[in-house]
Amino acid sequence: MKISAILDLIDTGSMALPEFQRGFVWNRDQVRGLMASLYQQHPVGSLLVWVTRSEGAQFRGDGAVSPGVVKLLLDGQQRMTSLYGIVRGQPPRFFDGDPKVFTGLRFHLGKEDFAFYSPVHMRDDPLWIDVSELMINGHTGIGAFIQPLSEVAESSEQFNDFLGRLNRVLAIREIDLHVEEVTGEDKTIDVVVDIFNRVNSGGTKLSKGDLALAKICADWPEAREALKSALGRWDQAGYHFELDWLLRCVNTILTGEAKFLHLHDASAADVQDGLRRAERSIDCMLDLISGRFGLDHDRVFFGRYAMPVMAHYLDRRGGRLRDAAERDRLLFWFVHAAMWGRFSGSTESYIDQDLRIIEELDGALDRLIDQLRLWHGGLSVQPGHFGGWSLGARFYPVLYLLTRVHESCDWGNGLPLRDHLRGKMNRLEVHHIFPKAQLYKRDFRRPEVNAVANFCFLTKDTNLQISDRLPSDYFPEIEVKHPGTLASQWIPMDPDLWQVERYLDFLEARKQLLAEAANRFLLGLLHGEVPEHLSDLEQAVAAPAPDAREAPKPPVPGAIDSEEEERELEAVNAWTSEHGLPRGELAFELRDPSSGEPVALLDLAWEKGLQQGYSQPVALLLGESPETLAIANRFGYRYFTDTAAFRHYIEEEILAQHKETFAVAV
Repeated sequence: MKISAILDLIDTGSMALPEFQRGFVWNRDQVRGLMASLYQQHPVGSLLVWVTRSEGAQFRGDGAVSPGVVKLLLDGQQRMTSLYGIVRGQPPRFFDGDPKVFTGLRFHLGKEDFAFYSPVHMRDDPLWIDVSELMINGHTGIGAFIQPLSEVAESSEQFNDFLGRLNRVLAIREIDLHVEEVTGEDKTIDVVVDIFNRVNSGGTKLSKGDLALAKICADWPEAREALKSALGRWDQAGYHFELDWLLRCVNTILTGEAKFLHLHDASAADVQDGLRRAERSIDCMLDLISGRFGLDHDRVFFGRYAMPVMAHYLDRRGGRLRDAAERDRLLFWFVHAAMWGRFSGSTESYIDQDLRIIEELDGALDRLIDQLRLWHGGLSVQPGHFGGWSLGARFYPVLYLLTRVHESCDWGNGLPLRDHLRGKMNRLEVHHIFPKAQLYKRDFRRPEVNAVANFCFLTKDTNLQISDRLPSDYFPEIEVKHPGTLASQWIPMDPDLWQVERYLDFLEARKQLLAEAANRFLLGLLHGEVPEHLSDLEQAVAAPAPDAREAPKPPVPGAIDSEEEERELEAVNAWTSEHGLPRGELAFELRDPSSGEPVALLDLAWEKGLQQGYSQPVALLLGESPETLAIANRFGYRYFTDTAAFRHYIEEEILAQHKETFAVAV
């Protein structure tokens, strides 16, 4: 079927987008690549549509579908949305995104290149033609280009080449795309979603939450936007949650079950009420977790899939816990569920287990804690649990938690590191106690250099003051100026352990201190009412000893190898900032959106692209393994393995777009 005919079907409502489809996610690079492929007559793939009855069809966008049957686009949304926007000059009715992603496309008649409008590079060059203007006016509009082109063409042959290229761009509308149809009365929405996931096996599959949301939107069309609004509010507060996660919280509140199939029969009014109650419960829990544990931003917020269980419990309590003891018992369970990865595997199964345990509210939290103990085999923290490395280690957030709840002190000014610190130089930064440069110089391995036990948190100003000095040099000064501040950060006070030759012994001693501190704090959350089954926790506090019961989990791949590499990355970051682009995040923790678990550490990453909405996520990965590169690629990152190539990408593909956007904004 010709592209022009497909666009006509969209105009008449004979082709639409099923409600379970996600919104438009392409960026300008992909839109431009599609047009370049079509211009070169390269294959761009076929379309897959579901032919179903119009009556009762669940579709996205305003307006109506044509009577009788409608073709719902299963595979090809991004391509057809882009083509519609370029050929029609406006987005289709089902569009959900920023239309600037595909508007302003230009084509150079000399170079035969597609690019988005940049006044600096295009204003005085008549060979850049507006593709949408050409498409809208069709062959009758070519006349408008004849005079300007005749003035710049160096020969009649070149003039004819220009006209031929104009016609070739126009001919994109008449390219045939193969359309595969899914038909039959047996093709229910569940069957179709399964087909969709099989077809899109190389991309992002539809989740069970997508299907549940599609059915909700059939009765409550504004549901998607309402959920996004709630997520946006938490995003502004520094917590980045996925739509599936929020829907899971709504589901547990409404149905008392984890599986979304129980949500399918809920009415629009029920779902609206469930969302309101879920928002209230989540707000309360975030306040509790941030206020009691200091976990005040996304990087240290672990155990997010414990929250659907907590939301259900809190909602059953009418949105309010009885007293501090009940609050802290619930938080005790939360932090243990997070530390031991309770929901990192079969999420639905474990949520359902825990929901059944708390059906009867009396004694529910003690039963929940006991279930966690039986599942994990004990709840005491051992020194070996702090044996991980990198910011992706599961006990990295525990170190941050301990720093907050114990009000550990900054080594520069001796003041507690509370959450109300203000000012650019006062924000908390990770500090390597034994500097990386000094350790790499002595041939320590990356996991040793970046061990969690070598981390502490200091203000940016103090971090800069210490620089790359060794503890044997700067620890004595700190202890004289601010007595007790070293101990407040669980530093072994034996000066022999401050020598770089004793670094590995220092790590072991500090892990012991951290484990003792964690167990004391967690035991305190029980307010003296310690069930008999938690005797191991009491014993760990009374007589702490190393325990190899649980080996550390394998570290996530990726990390910054050396001080030189970090300086190179910082230089790139400074360079992008000088060009008016956002700074990337060093040692960015890439998480699986479904589980929240870290999957890789990216050296320098822009999660939302160098221009949000216009370019895809991008990362600079220096000296990383093929495994890390493959993970970055799987999660949609465009990555570069050397700084020269990365800078070239910015200069050639990003800066022109950035200047154009800035000019429009001004």
